[in-house]
Amino acid sequence: MTTIRELAQRFRTLHEQDGAFVIPNPWDVGSARMLTGLGFEALATTSAGFAWTLGRLDGQVSRDEKLDHCRAICAAVDVPVSADLENGFGHEPDAVADLIRHAAETGLVGGSIEDYSGGADGYIYEFDLAVERIQAAVEAVRGLNTPFFLTARAENLLRGKTDLDDTIRRLQAFEQAGADSLYAPALRTLDEVRQVVSSVTRPLNVLGPMVENASVDELADAGAKRISVGGALARAALGGLFSAADDLQRGGFSWLRGAASGAEITRHLDPLH
Repeated sequence: MTTIRELAQRFRTLHEQDGAFVIPNPWDVGSARMLTGLGFEALATTSAGFAWTLGRLDGQVSRDEKLDHCRAICAAVDVPVSADLENGFGHEPDAVADLIRHAAETGLVGGSIEDYSGGADGYIYEFDLAVERIQAAVEAVRGLNTPFFLTARAENLLRGKTDLDDTIRRLQAFEQAGADSLYAPALRTLDEVRQVVSSVTRPLNVLGPMVENASVDELADAGAKRISVGGALARAALGGLFSAADDLQRGGFSWLRGAASGAEITRHLDPLH
């Protein structure tokens, strides 16, 4: 059994080695185990994908449900797991620090905190508060008994505020506050990726599917260190469900041609089977 310290070291090494690595986002225990069986070296949770498994929208999951979800995925796989911890389930810095302490107890080796409030009337936190929240998370990490790799997220671009300069300003402040890695979801071009990479020194996570027509190799060449996919894999799975259901409602079974076999599923869930 791999220890949490060994997993944490493996996760940090992935960020320190040459090139970029892909960190896919499972939405439940089954998809986590299958992605591990397919050979991925680390996983990251998706807040949207998990919410959909509960029949809810992104942002409608409670703190306890999130922590239970993280605990279940960490227990099911033997690779490093980082979590989308949303806004820390509280606006104040103390709430963020408290969540980090509880998240570290689930088996996670890392997690991200964003500067977006969430909720029906969501907004980007004012700059100073956003930085204070990351400072509180960093202090909480330093007080842990096990390593925890903190990612700070600047949500401007994902939330309709197309101000790359302000996004970079926030990422630079988060770096100064002590975040281990940085993330600006919804960078749209390789030039934007390069601009952010040249403005910071910490590893940059890039939401790969949102960078127009970019491959993993091109993202790596642009300076991305970690490439995640957010809820895209969950959406792809749901797209298959919708397509199959439409064909079934029309009386057909052609959708079975693209279905995974029971043997294939077994092989990825249990490579020793």
